[in-house]
Amino acid sequence: MLAMHRRDFLRLSALASSSTLIAKRGWGAPDSAAIARLTIDPSREGNVIGPDFTGLSYETAQLGDPEFFSPSNRDLVGLMRRLGGSGVLRIGGNTSEYSRWTAETPAAMGADAPAQPGAAVGPDTGKAPPKPTIITPHAIRNLRGFVDALGWKLIYGLNLGTGTPETAAEEAAYVFNTFGPRLIAFQLCNEPDLFSRNGIRKAGYAYPDFAKEWRSFYEAIKKRVPDAPFAGPDTAFNNEWLLPFANEFKQDIVSLSQHYYAEGPPTDPSMTIARLLQPNPKLQSQFAGMGQTRKDTGLPFRLAETNSCYSGGKEGVSDTFASALWGAELMYQLAQAGGEGINFHGGGFGWYTPIAGTREKGFTARPIFYGMLLFAQAGAGKLLASSLEYQQDEPLLTAYSLRSDSGSIKAVIFNKHKDRSARIAIQPQERSEEASVLRLTASGLEATTGIVLGANGVDGGGKWEYSSLERVSIVDNAATIEVPSASAALVSFKRL
Repeated sequence: MLAMHRRDFLRLSALASSSTLIAKRGWGAPDSAAIARLTIDPSREGNVIGPDFTGLSYETAQLGDPEFFSPSNRDLVGLMRRLGGSGVLRIGGNTSEYSRWTAETPAAMGADAPAQPGAAVGPDTGKAPPKPTIITPHAIRNLRGFVDALGWKLIYGLNLGTGTPETAAEEAAYVFNTFGPRLIAFQLCNEPDLFSRNGIRKAGYAYPDFAKEWRSFYEAIKKRVPDAPFAGPDTAFNNEWLLPFANEFKQDIVSLSQHYYAEGPPTDPSMTIARLLQPNPKLQSQFAGMGQTRKDTGLPFRLAETNSCYSGGKEGVSDTFASALWGAELMYQLAQAGGEGINFHGGGFGWYTPIAGTREKGFTARPIFYGMLLFAQAGAGKLLASSLEYQQDEPLLTAYSLRSDSGSIKAVIFNKHKDRSARIAIQPQERSEEASVLRLTASGLEATTGIVLGANGVDGGGKWEYSSLERVSIVDNAATIEVPSASAALVSFKRL
């Protein structure tokens, strides 16, 4: 008989709402060779994974090249669309606090003209104040065309850190009029809980100071743009700012936003692949706080910026296949916690960026992109209650289940062990004709290239289709599959 890994069950149950996970005891194994059993209860639905759940985040400084986010940048459009026909692009990051809006044309700006065409901006490390970025109407118009080409929506960051309410209102008016219904929300700042650490504000800067400033910017923008939508507080991690902000501004915002980085700083030798893949108490605490705030206020929440390691990522961790497994699982953990979506930060050639490259040299799908692609193949739907039981303690073997919008039951299984495969019997508890298996694989957790989904990689323009889709028979109401070490599997059941 399998014994459930109780610690993992209790951890995930704390994150899940609507009974996303259930515990079951006892198992007459349909396959004696299996080391685990996943039991799905299709009658118990959990949180919704909406069509706009997935997203990417880029630095505001990338708008310094008005042609980067343009429908003419077809390869970037193709790669991002591969992640979903709908999603959310967030423009913000540290450089949003140093941006400068101007209605002038580049020719009239002289030395302050935008960056040279082709410039690629990676994640800002926060080690020093960046050079101010000039944002022009041309860049905003191109951004609208880019978002239209994607079929996505926009979260747009404004400059509270070094800007003024008046200038923010001018910029917001132009963005609002340009984007219309494609604009989800304005964010007035980026990580204000770190302002006193990075020199934007003096020591002692606290939530009451921030709330006063936020209100002044909000009122200036609302005076100019009465229907402008807002999200916030967009803090780095501070749950102590989240609930007061939600309570104070719940009538003024459409959603809550916060950031999350699993590790950091990259200079710390203890920030490793092994650490990244272990259950993270920090994540549990942050998601619990966000979930409770959602419950108390009724406001949805989004991870507007996230990735594996802050300060731009860590070589040998953030750029490896391990990040693909971590990133895909994070998306399901967030959905279980009640989050409405996620934006993985990136850009340029940053270690953790999902898409690397430039307009001139082309683009490449990095490892974490493949984790997002796996999530996209499972699709939108409703999480289902399920339990994963083990023969022995297996903290690196995890699973999630959902009813897709197409009606099929799907299970996503992650084996994050470096060198231990797992044989799993999956019971959908619904009459099924057969199951199919789409696999996410690489040569190992440390791999930076050679990553494939369905035995195929993604090209520089986003073209991809699987060349391998396994068929598994249903025996004794279960599909039994092998999940090799350092891999993930998407199992889809075909109903009778």
